[in-house]
Amino acid sequence: IQEGLADCRSEMAVRAGEETFVAATYAAPHELRAVRLSLDDARAAVDRTRRFWERWAARCTYDGPYREAVLRSALVLKALTNEPTGAIVAAPTTSLPEAIGGVRNWDYRFTWLRDAALSLYALFILGYVDEAHAFMTWLKRTTAGRAEELQAVYGVGGERFLPEVEMAWLEGYRGSRPVRVGNAAADQFQLDVYGYLLDTAWLYHRHGGEVEGAFWDLIRGAVDAVARQWMEPDRGIWEVRGATRHFVSSKVMCWVAVDRAIRLARARELPADLERWQALRRAIRRRVEAEGVAPDSGAFVQAFGARVLDASNLLIPLVRFLPPEDPRIVATVRRTERELAVDGLVYRYADGDGLPGDEGAFLICTWWLVDNLALIGDVPRARELFERTLGFANDVGLLAEQVDPATGALLGNFPQAFSHIGLIGAAMNLWKAGAGYA
Repeated sequence: IQEGLADCRSEMAVRAGEETFVAATYAAPHELRAVRLSLDDARAAVDRTRRFWERWAARCTYDGPYREAVLRSALVLKALTNEPTGAIVAAPTTSLPEAIGGVRNWDYRFTWLRDAALSLYALFILGYVDEAHAFMTWLKRTTAGRAEELQAVYGVGGERFLPEVEMAWLEGYRGSRPVRVGNAAADQFQLDVYGYLLDTAWLYHRHGGEVEGAFWDLIRGAVDAVARQWMEPDRGIWEVRGATRHFVSSKVMCWVAVDRAIRLARARELPADLERWQALRRAIRRRVEAEGVAPDSGAFVQAFGARVLDASNLLIPLVRFLPPEDPRIVATVRRTERELAVDGLVYRYADGDGLPGDEGAFLICTWWLVDNLALIGDVPRARELFERTLGFANDVGLLAEQVDPATGALLGNFPQAFSHIGLIGAAMNLWKAGAGYA
């Protein structure tokens, strides 16, 4: 992108019964080659594309409720996949605002570790084993090295250097500035990355993947890193730009990291200091349960010593830190409905994050609420909320990161992998809870 770069525009009139084709391509100047295409060439290319997607969709093995929406979400994940590497980007766009005219405009054209476990789960349960293994191959290669050097986010080729730059000469979508390229989250300290990496490894093992050699060495290093760092504050799952805190969800994911490492060591008879790891797992649990729960409401709070909530705590039963029927989980769900939701649509938190302006309700957080409602047995409420939230998809079933509860407008980068992954998981949990078909 260069300052003053001219755009390219063209207009044409098409009457009823007529068809026209427009072909666009991109290449470096020295590699650009002009190719004349006939209408037959264009029709053949469209037909090949259609057949590819029809064959790919036919491989979906999911036959539960809301299959059409689930399949559409699977197609989104495939479309967001970088074919040469297998990486799945969070979204194909940058700087679509979380509030029109606001500054919360981020570049999502990268791959987050926290998305990895959920993406892998979605691909496996839908029958897309080849894609899941390709993504895991990328993950193994990208995270190879020292566990302390793990990042929250990487480029699709495994790039680690993702400097965040503001394009001051661009107006932004509907005047929403700044437009950003790159993402400073790559430089943040986020404890939860260890949990997401090891949860991914455990899921990969359960579906026949190999977890030995250098990858097991990385996993053991991750447990050592958790042992050294879990008591430190971090930026959390939402990558706050304000002060670091002892986020409850980050501590829970540290527990997940150690728990999954223990399970892997036992399942595959791998070398590990299980006695030390078990003691570490107990220590993390004790502190989370002692300092992460509000004494008055019995619900999990955003951070140690805080009173406000955070929707990320809806993940606690989903990662099996506690069973869904635990009173603290039920209290967290009910308090989230009262304090973080508007007409059922869930905001991430109510506390400041170091940035000005507002944002919309997060669709993945709303899907997590659906998950929890289904798991605690409130299936009618879960199904009603799921179906209402589906209604915010556009005419071809695509979802952004957020939605404005007042207007129904989609906000943030689009289409958003996290939202579609959450939809798949929520549909699966409704199916397991006996919500029937739609």
